[in-house]
Amino acid sequence: MLAGRPTCLFGRPVASAHAAIIVRMLNVGLCEDDDALRGIIRAGLEREGCQVRTTVTGADAVRAFSADPPDVLVLDIGLPDADGRDVCQALRARGIGAPVIFLTARDALADRLSGFHAGGDDYLTKPFALAELAVRVHALARRSTASQDELDGDSPQIGALLDPGRHAISGENPVSLTPTEYRVLASICAAGGAVVRRRALIAAGWPEGAIVSDSTLDAYVSRLRRKLRQAGRAETVANVRGVGYRLA
Repeated sequence: MLAGRPTCLFGRPVASAHAAIIVRMLNVGLCEDDDALRGIIRAGLEREGCQVRTTVTGADAVRAFSADPPDVLVLDIGLPDADGRDVCQALRARGIGAPVIFLTARDALADRLSGFHAGGDDYLTKPFALAELAVRVHALARRSTASQDELDGDSPQIGALLDPGRHAISGENPVSLTPTEYRVLASICAAGGAVVRRRALIAAGWPEGAIVSDSTLDAYVSRLRRKLRQAGRAETVANVRGVGYRLA
């Protein structure tokens, strides 16, 4: 290890990207519960021209990055209080459009696809080279064309609907959701009132390759409507015949 600079991460060499990447300072959000890894990633990204804000739990990430969205979010999937994919969906439901890179120890195709269906933009499997993470962060920031100001102003009443830590609908009487119910409702909320096609909801709610009929999706939506009422929410899920569903 060189004076204060790690030469490897998880047994792989770390190369500096200073010579190749010269960009404006990026605001990066990092949610990782492993103290040592969080410190290494933070120090490495700061050397590559990033300002890094860190959180440890999913609940903290939702609070911190909803109030002040980063340019890019690096999000561990295996958090102590929530699945990182659920955290991503909760942020998307709040109108946060910052690109998300998932960190995970799992490399199965189904896991990667579920991360993309949850609203993620990239996927990095541990162990990984810190230089690769830095390059991916900068690349996502360059490709991100959405205006964060526009996304933040979409629909604050929708943003408060989901609680990823408790896997529940927030409201006067919080109501628990099954994992599938949560993923389906989060996908509908993230659309901000636009119609979400049936195929997209099935891809978000169920594992890759699952055989899900229209009647199964309809049954889940009916349960979501009932739970929204139980939680005292004014929102409901409206059917757009022949297309899909939207939050109304």
